[in-house]
Amino acid sequence: MAKKFSRRKKITIWTAEILFFVLVYLAIRSWLQQDMVEGPAPALDAALLDGSPVQLEQYQGRPVLLYFWASWCGICKLEQGVINSIKKDWPVLTIAMQSGQSADIQAYLDEHQLDWPVVPDPEGRLAQRYGVRGVPASFILDENGVIRFQEAGYTTTLGLRARLWATQGQK
Repeated sequence: MAKKFSRRKKITIWTAEILFFVLVYLAIRSWLQQDMVEGPAPALDAALLDGSPVQLEQYQGRPVLLYFWASWCGICKLEQGVINSIKKDWPVLTIAMQSGQSADIQAYLDEHQLDWPVVPDPEGRLAQRYGVRGVPASFILDENGVIRFQEAGYTTTLGLRARLWATQGQK
């Protein structure tokens, strides 16, 4: 015969389970973010997929989203709409970490109808300089190239927009 729990006991168990999963989630996020750089953003002097040069200095004067992603990352696929939405109103520079060579990344962008400025990072060297342990990872830089927010894992459109907005005018 199945043991019956009181309604109060069920709610207590359910609350404890939710709390446990939230704590595990926060611990994982904390671990992923522990090495992410803070302060002035490391120099980024690279080439976009089309070979044109790109430097972070080109984005100074306005907050920018620096977004690390990978073509093999399921969470990154879920976040594509978020990045597309942000790109309509804010400068965005993306780094394709360990996603193959430029042709592979371009094929992925074409297949998913994405029009992002992308710096290929086939060996993950840029990601390493930024302390990125996993993707997706987002950095919000202020108009002077200083990292004001960093996030590992999925982030909502509202969360990124709020951080970009909060970054405006910070000194």
